[in-house]
Amino acid sequence: MPSEKARMLAGELYDPRDPELVADRERARELVRLYNQTEATDRERREQILSELFGSVGERPAVEPPFRCDYGEQITVGDRFFANFGCVFLDVCPITVGDRCLLGPSVHIYTATHPLDAASRAEGKEYGKPVTVGDDVWVGGQAVLNPGVEVGDRSVVASGAVVTNDVPAGVVVQGNPAEVVKELD
Repeated sequence: MPSEKARMLAGELYDPRDPELVADRERARELVRLYNQTEATDRERREQILSELFGSVGERPAVEPPFRCDYGEQITVGDRFFANFGCVFLDVCPITVGDRCLLGPSVHIYTATHPLDAASRAEGKEYGKPVTVGDDVWVGGQAVLNPGVEVGDRSVVASGAVVTNDVPAGVVVQGNPAEVVKELD
């Protein structure tokens, strides 16, 4: 029988109260606490903590505190990734962000979700869907990327947009739900 963690990573219903998952979240919270307390001038320490927290980091990542995440180890960011103040990543499934991506303040990326059926939700189970962001993407402040979405290379997600469906490459999306308003290519 697969572990709760294996179920979580596979996008199946799982129990977040599982002791292994609780321990993983506690580890992430401690690393996030340390990260959020580092001085802006201590770039080397910040990169070291991100390397420990995230599953994979490219060259010269920068995340402005405060930052929050569930596990950290499901997060992969490419070269020259930048996240401004107050970003939140709920990484029960992989969050993959490409090279040269910029996230404005308070961007939220959610892979975690819950059953639509109230009785199933009441049991405390949840599941997730991965989120993928291509290269050279800019996500404006307070935008939300919902579970299972993909954002194509070179696209722009406007401030405050709520992305509920995939975003093609080379476009600008805005609104709630986010819709294509301009082609960039």
